[in-house]
Amino acid sequence: MSEFGIIIPAYDPDILTLETYIDEIKTTLDPEIIRIEIDTPRQDHVDRLEEIAEINVSTKRRGKGGAIMEGFDALDTDILAFVDADGSVPAQSLDDIVRQINEGTVDVSIGSRRHPSSHIVDHQTIVRRFLGDAFAFAAQKILPTQCRDYQCGAKAVNAEAWEAIGHHCYEPGFAWDLEFVSVAGSLGYGIAEVPVDWEDHPDSTVDPVSTSIELATALIDVKRRTDAIATSPRHRGVTKTDQSKLMKLGGDDDD
Repeated sequence: MSEFGIIIPAYDPDILTLETYIDEIKTTLDPEIIRIEIDTPRQDHVDRLEEIAEINVSTKRRGKGGAIMEGFDALDTDILAFVDADGSVPAQSLDDIVRQINEGTVDVSIGSRRHPSSHIVDHQTIVRRFLGDAFAFAAQKILPTQCRDYQCGAKAVNAEAWEAIGHHCYEPGFAWDLEFVSVAGSLGYGIAEVPVDWEDHPDSTVDPVSTSIELATALIDVKRRTDAIATSPRHRGVTKTDQSKLMKLGGDDDD
């Protein structure tokens, strides 16, 4: 059994929800470390979270990607994972994601709300679903690494793969998920897209319109960088895993 650590990026979280979520993660997965990367928090939140997890406080807004990257670089476990602080992906689904790495099947494992075997407990609003579906469709058409769901807030990677992937990740905000997946695929790492149970949290701090604009803008930059990685002679010797097979984990493909 490999040691693994979990990063939870947070900005103005619902503290009770986060406390309950951390307790569920500990009970289900028993990770070596849970590290909360929290930006500009209230002191009473810091005091409460310090009792249940390691916490790293930033006095400025780093963004989701910036927080995850700093957290991953700080971990010394064999497997690195992150989940969003709102608990939309339950602990059992996170366990399924981490298990793909632990079993040595792949180097990168990502949750997918659009996997045919996923169970959506509570859907997003119509506007958020439309924007999310439109973005996923555009990303599939544009990026060299294709999957159903780039933005689901639960992913895992083995430490060795992160050493390579992390050197090519620059997006500080919500586009980091997109960049991470695209860089991993462009470097030749096998990616498992894992079905999840998922419940929308409408009180999330994510604004669907501004986030969609951010993602659309970042998409072009990510494509440019990952196209350069995919065609670089330095990376042509990397052995690629059959991703078309990996994408079927947990159910039949719906293509």
